[in-house]
Amino acid sequence: MPRRSILSAAERESLLALPDTKDDLIRYYTFSETDLSIIRQRRGPANRLGFAVQLCYLRFPGIFLGVDQPPFPPLLKLVADQLKVSVESWDNYGQREQTRREHLVELQTVFGFQPFTMSHYRQAVHTLTELAMQTDKGIVLASALIEHLRRQLVILPAINTIERASAEAITCANRRIYEALSEPLSDRHRHNLDDLLKRSDIGKTTWLAWLRQSPAKPNSRHMLEHIERLKVWQALDLPTGIERLVHQNRLLKIAREGGQMTPADLGPVDVSHGEPQEPTSHGHHALVISLQLVVA
Repeated sequence: MPRRSILSAAERESLLALPDTKDDLIRYYTFSETDLSIIRQRRGPANRLGFAVQLCYLRFPGIFLGVDQPPFPPLLKLVADQLKVSVESWDNYGQREQTRREHLVELQTVFGFQPFTMSHYRQAVHTLTELAMQTDKGIVLASALIEHLRRQLVILPAINTIERASAEAITCANRRIYEALSEPLSDRHRHNLDDLLKRSDIGKTTWLAWLRQSPAKPNSRHMLEHIERLKVWQALDLPTGIERLVHQNRLLKIAREGGQMTPADLGPVDVSHGEPQEPTSHGHHALVISLQLVVA
């Protein structure tokens, strides 16, 4: 089963968007005297312009342009003006793939850029998992990862890799959240939570659905029903402070997802955002707990 995308097409495009105002272009892409001294060591206007443009793209957004990737015209003009060469010089740059490869090696050596490796991937998942304990919004996680890699001068991998690392972090965070909500439970707690998924004696719904019903107009009968719901909730006697074990954003999100599920769905669940995985023994109890905590 393919992994469900956590980024929209617009979000994917925004992650590598270039500055689009003159002030931002100047701020990001103005060379220092040291930069210019290094750039001028290249032979010919085409190589100087190409090397300089690649330096700009490595600094922001953090990528290296391929043969079939023309530079952003306003950026190209700004760079050409600083080097006092024609923008048309770009057409003669890098017609040999070897030239681009040589420039990439030089840029890495001189300016400290480094390729993205499996070690970076593992570290990214580990770092993002902490953020995913607070939010599972893909764009927030992907943006945080890209900013982290830029600060480390790591050349960005493909957006698919960024998205995959973010999704894996969400999966890790989901497991930790479900375990955090489930581990304090005794066998009695688990039994009582399972009973909430059974059909109630007072209607056609489960006890859980009955507990989550919206309050009706106040009258004596409805007040009695509300009191009965409170009694059932109190009888669960969940561990004190369990609601503080998980960030409120994630608790609300889990409750919203659980509220759309049927009793059958609320069995052992997959926490992996679409990645095939064995059901967990923690998931369905965590879902029921989150539903109840939000109602309470």
